[in-house]
Amino acid sequence: MATIMKGWALSYQGQVEEGIAEMRGGIEAAEATGVVIPTWCLFPLAEEYLRAGRSSEAGEVVDQMLERVQSAGNREDEADVYRLKGELSMMRAAPDQLAAEKWFRAAIEVARRQSAKLYELRANMSLARLLRDTDRSDEARTILTGIYNGFTEGFDTPDLKDAKALLEELGA
Repeated sequence: MATIMKGWALSYQGQVEEGIAEMRGGIEAAEATGVVIPTWCLFPLAEEYLRAGRSSEAGEVVDQMLERVQSAGNREDEADVYRLKGELSMMRAAPDQLAAEKWFRAAIEVARRQSAKLYELRANMSLARLLRDTDRSDEARTILTGIYNGFTEGFDTPDLKDAKALLEELGA
């Protein structure tokens, strides 16, 4: 697990390829011993593949995560897996906006049901960007304002800073 986290840290420091290689190595080493990597440990790899524009590899990891969430009944990461599926839908050569919107809305629904405000915020931000890009900025502003105003602290965190910047871009 430490090797996976080290790889994630390398990626965030700008050493994306080295970080991805480190994460893959950590995952492969753990799996070679028979350990089943928890879904949350695959998130850093999927996100770094997405940031690097490597949608095929990201898709493989996200599909693996989705299968684990659905088969194991461990639903704690379900909302964020759905959000990543939506992001992948937008990265296709021909972006599938309908599929992306479906995944983002499913992520929001699951996050609300689980009272997972951070996952709900992230899914709303993804949906708001999609709505903005499809000339539905008013709807984007409404949904993002609703979740953003539900926070009472943590405004210095990256997620809430990003949400505020997006709201400002949307004219809120």
